[in-house]
Amino acid sequence: MVEVLSEVADLIAGSIPPMIPLVLAGVGEIIAERSGVVNIGIEGTMLLSALTSGVTAYYTGNLALAITVGLVTGALLGALHALLGVLLRGDQIVIGVGVNLFAYGMSVVTLVYMWGTYGNSPQLPTLPKIYVCCYPISTLLPVSVAISLLSWYVLFRTKWGLMIRACGEDPKAAEAMGVNVMRVRSIATVVGGMLAGLAGSHLSLDWVGQFTKEITAGRGFIALANVVFSKWNPINALLGGFIFGFFESLAIYLSVVSLNPSMAYLFKIVPYVATLAVVTVFMRKAKIPPALGKPYIKE
Repeated sequence: MVEVLSEVADLIAGSIPPMIPLVLAGVGEIIAERSGVVNIGIEGTMLLSALTSGVTAYYTGNLALAITVGLVTGALLGALHALLGVLLRGDQIVIGVGVNLFAYGMSVVTLVYMWGTYGNSPQLPTLPKIYVCCYPISTLLPVSVAISLLSWYVLFRTKWGLMIRACGEDPKAAEAMGVNVMRVRSIATVVGGMLAGLAGSHLSLDWVGQFTKEITAGRGFIALANVVFSKWNPINALLGGFIFGFFESLAIYLSVVSLNPSMAYLFKIVPYVATLAVVTVFMRKAKIPPALGKPYIKE
């Protein structure tokens, strides 16, 4: 019995590192989508932010500066998405795909140019841990929880949140009430990019401790699934992040205990199969913001 409880505790503790980027990126995307902007480029945003923060930490050893660079990277990519998708009314899906492709190409080029490898960087400085019952817990966990709670409060209890939600529900009515739809959507997209940037910094400076060309491994898309699962509610995104993180922890556990090497590789698909199942079930019941992904043209 004690051994079983210990293994369950190990699984729960192992769920936290993959949970954090899914919560941060998911909450950022919730804010953007509540305003009517869809950004599937958060995978690329996380990847580029992991790269820039990793490079900064490697050459300066200053983790605060590295995190700041990751946030700025996310903000700049969010601003680019806002410029092309909101102000210039480009196709938001195509823009996101372009960011993802650019990020992957830049990660490979940077790895070769700076470290002479196609795989991964040297070890990087990492953020300090909080020890809870002998388990090392990331210092970004309480930050993620605080961001989720604050985002919920802003979205559902403040005037700013009402304007954001109005822009995603009925932008023409919002404009008639004096809301600058373009400005609100742009700010929401930049904030979403910043949170995705923080998620990327977590990957290279906290969880993995180095940068690899596939460090995101589709987690940006899993964060999008978390948005659907949470029904565009930042508090629900905490639960969704933990569930998806638990599936990843479970996949790692099954790979370790498996005596068959081929089965160990098979277990790695567990988080992605779980993501497809969750999206299939919850997408049917999801109430998508009516103006999501639709460019606003002021009359």
